[in-house]
Amino acid sequence: MIAFLRGSFAFKSPALVHMDVAGVGYELQISLNTYSRIEQLESGILLTYLHIREDAHILYGFFDRAEKDLFIQLLSVSGVGASTARMMLSSMKPEEITRAILQGNAKQLESIKGIGKKSAERIILELRDKLGKSREENTNISSLISNTLEQDALNALITLGIARPAAENAIKKVLSEGAGAEKIEDVIKKALKIL
Repeated sequence: MIAFLRGSFAFKSPALVHMDVAGVGYELQISLNTYSRIEQLESGILLTYLHIREDAHILYGFFDRAEKDLFIQLLSVSGVGASTARMMLSSMKPEEITRAILQGNAKQLESIKGIGKKSAERIILELRDKLGKSREENTNISSLISNTLEQDALNALITLGIARPAAENAIKKVLSEGAGAEKIEDVIKKALKIL
């Protein structure tokens, strides 16, 4: 999976960009939102999502994590394809779409080309809880965040599939015991033993 590309923008249009990455040209489908952010740039980084269909492999590019995450969430809704998700992100900013979904504002979603009443209601029904939870996680700033060692250990445990509250408690316990917890590897190993 290609996570991101860093290079120069060889060609830009409101729906498509060609990136030159060390002499290799990548074609990325983008939204108007991303285009407006890169329009004045000669080079940069775009996060990517590879969409595989029977007849094509299409690479989508995103200026920031919020837009990519929302794109992936929209793809999880039955009846919403990649082109519809891109159209939504071209019509509204990611935070506006998220707000409309959380508030159950189907009318606002219906204003997007290709989104009818049933589609808008399905998007709200299927994503309201998911987006609500992810927003809570993002706004629930942990007391661990100020310390990068602790944050790195927490991220590693979460990546391993351990729930955030359990991981935070295990790391706090390891650090309160003190001795031998200077390295991230030690913190992670001891936290895993506690769990």
